[in-house]
Amino acid sequence: MSKLNRDFYNRDARIVAENLIGKILVRKYDDEIIKARITETEAYIAEIDKASHGYGGKITPRTKIMFGPPGYTYVYFIYGMYYCLNFVTEGEGTCSAVLIRGADPLENIQEICINRYNKTLENLSKSQIKNLSNGPGKLCNAFKITKEHNGIDLTGDEIYVEDDGFTDFYVEKTKRINIDYAEEAKDFLWRYILCK
Repeated sequence: MSKLNRDFYNRDARIVAENLIGKILVRKYDDEIIKARITETEAYIAEIDKASHGYGGKITPRTKIMFGPPGYTYVYFIYGMYYCLNFVTEGEGTCSAVLIRGADPLENIQEICINRYNKTLENLSKSQIKNLSNGPGKLCNAFKITKEHNGIDLTGDEIYVEDDGFTDFYVEKTKRINIDYAEEAKDFLWRYILCK
């Protein structure tokens, strides 16, 4: 099991987004370690992407982290209710990131259930189990990720990604979700999904 290094993130967001599929998201806090296999990502590249928060070179307090060096988290709040976890990619001065859209729980599932529903696994319905972390807001809830985790170094020990060599899948590329405002960018096939 190896932790992804900064060089992994220092590439085109589309490559990183696809290569993150099948890797393991790890979160450490208090005395807990929780893990989930990344199943869905989306790439965002500000230079050519009207769906990106940094499109047009807009550097704001919120987007500043995306213009920084690769391998850091970008966490933002959406619809007044959900946090979304992104990984900054490419070199400093280039605004691009990968949204982590979903992951399948692997380790310490009881803790993930408590974080998400305040219930243990045996008290969840089939629907609740299916919806543990299969969306960006659900994932952040299950992994206790909030705005305070914006700017975390992914080469550190709080939030990071491991490679366990899992390759028993293929990646489907589709259009991204909920970006109808992004004109031609809404048709980019920059969403990556783990399929078996």
